[in-house]
Amino acid sequence: MVGLFVFITMLYIAKGIVVPMVFAMVIAILLQPVVNFFVRKRMNRVLAIVITLLLTFLVIAAFGAFLISQLSRFSESWPLFVDKFTVLLNQAITWASGYFDIQPQKIQEWINETKGDLINTSGAAIGQTLVTLGSTIVIVFLLPLYVFLILFYQPLLLDFIHKIFAEIHQSKVSEIVTQTKTVVQRYLVGLVIEAVMVATMNSVALFIIGIEYAILLGIIGAMLNIIPYIGGLVAVALPMIIAIVTKSTAWYALYVLAAYYFIQLIDNNYIVPKIVASKVKINALFSIIVVIAGNALWGIPGMFLSIPLLAIVKVIFDHIEPLKPWGFLLGDTMPSLLKIPPILKKIKRKSK
Repeated sequence: MVGLFVFITMLYIAKGIVVPMVFAMVIAILLQPVVNFFVRKRMNRVLAIVITLLLTFLVIAAFGAFLISQLSRFSESWPLFVDKFTVLLNQAITWASGYFDIQPQKIQEWINETKGDLINTSGAAIGQTLVTLGSTIVIVFLLPLYVFLILFYQPLLLDFIHKIFAEIHQSKVSEIVTQTKTVVQRYLVGLVIEAVMVATMNSVALFIIGIEYAILLGIIGAMLNIIPYIGGLVAVALPMIIAIVTKSTAWYALYVLAAYYFIQLIDNNYIVPKIVASKVKINALFSIIVVIAGNALWGIPGMFLSIPLLAIVKVIFDHIEPLKPWGFLLGDTMPSLLKIPPILKKIKRKSK
């Protein structure tokens, strides 16, 4: 227990170093098949890694340019949104003052006090945000270097892992490493497919309802949906707010809520089980626990990394005999209620 406490404390203190390295390892595992493809074409390994990283950068840059163009269109209408939101706020104040028998001036004073507290709080938060932004920029520039080095030294790292263990365990180690790479690759590819499908469904639904900036809101909703169990709530709130501000009736917000609820049913009951979680058999209880723990330990990056890391831990547990019960506990295989455990059979025999 003391060792576990010290280990978690070290992970928290060194998260500025550990989190980029973990992200780099996950990205390197994802890009490894592309690098191996170029190497099989008799291309130099360094050149293969550089081309793979360049292609990845071009894809991310194209997506970022498209997203920025949508955001620039949205920013042009921002003053109009502010004016309409102010009108709605005044109408809400008038309704609340009449319904709850409160003077409008008191409600306005409460809003102004809350606004002042937010400004005072945000003053201290701005400095922290700038520090976080600076460290994020450094990480963004260092991440490709980490990925390049991990891909370049992959044979060395794998050989090191094998040398740690005795000769009799080599086959088991190779099996664990192979399955770990497979789990991470298929999970991340599944996440990308899920994001594309959810973004498409979100955009089509918002376009049919008649919500402005349907493509932008659909993409943002799909990106937030990647955050397990929490991102979906934030994703539906944004288009509902836009619907309330831009439409003449609040029914459009309910239409958005109904459409997103239907999309979440498709996502949770078909896309995630069939595409994302087909190789990551983690039950919902420990998924929620590990997501919350990841957020407490590393923040939002920890929420992204929690499920892949838990899947890797489960693969390791499933291949080590004393730890197999823990791997079974993390999985989603329900035991048959009619099946009598062996220990109960022994007890029954002794009682007879």
